[in-house]
Amino acid sequence: MAEPKDQIVFIVDDDRRIRESLSELLSSFDIRTVAFGCAAEYLAHPKPDLPSCLVLDLQLPDINGLDLQSQIAEGRVPPIVFITGHGDIPSSVRAIKAGAIDFLTKPYKQDDLMRAINAALAQSRDSQQKVAELADLQQRLSSLTPREAEVLPLIVSGLLNKQAAAELGISEVTLQIHRGNVMKKMGADSFAELVRKAMVLSVPVTRSRHSRR
Repeated sequence: MAEPKDQIVFIVDDDRRIRESLSELLSSFDIRTVAFGCAAEYLAHPKPDLPSCLVLDLQLPDINGLDLQSQIAEGRVPPIVFITGHGDIPSSVRAIKAGAIDFLTKPYKQDDLMRAINAALAQSRDSQQKVAELADLQQRLSSLTPREAEVLPLIVSGLLNKQAAAELGISEVTLQIHRGNVMKKMGADSFAELVRKAMVLSVPVTRSRHSRR
C-alpha cells in the first residue's frame, strides 16, 4: 500500500480560503496536495503517476464541475469527491452515476470529507495495482513460445493433459513439458493461480474435440 507521501490530492475550487483550508487539513495527515482556482489550471498541470483523487467544486469560474468530470472521463481520471455550496439532488445523482466517490455540501464535516478522500485514494491505488498487474501479465504472456501460447488456453480450460496433447497432436510428455514452462513463465505457483491470471488476460476457453475416456 502506498504511503501518504506517495499519493496526491488535487483541489479545484475558486475560493482561495477553501483551497488553503483543505491543503492545511490534508497536510496534517501528511497527504500532498496541489490546488487550482479553475478547471483550466488543473487540466494544464502535469499529473504524476501516483495514487490520487480530485476534490472538485461544482461551481467554477470557467466550467461546471460536472462538465469537467465528463471531459476528463475520456482519459485517465482520478476518483472525484465533489464539494459544493450549491448542491441539488439532480447534480448529486449525475455526479455519483458518473463515478464520483461522494458529493458533499458545504459546510461539510471534516470526518465525512476525510472518509471520502481516503476511499477515493484507496480506489486509485487499487486501479493502479490492477493496471500494473495487467502490464506484467501481458509481458509474461508475450514471453511464451508459439506452442506454449497454444497450450495455455487448453490447460486453463480444464482439459486433461492427454486431451490437450491430442488437440495439438503431440505426446502427453511433451505437453507436460510445455505446461511446466507456461506455469513458470506466467509466474503461477498453482493451477488456480494460472486460471486467475488467464482470466485477467481474457484468455479464451477452449473446448476439446476429444471426449474424455
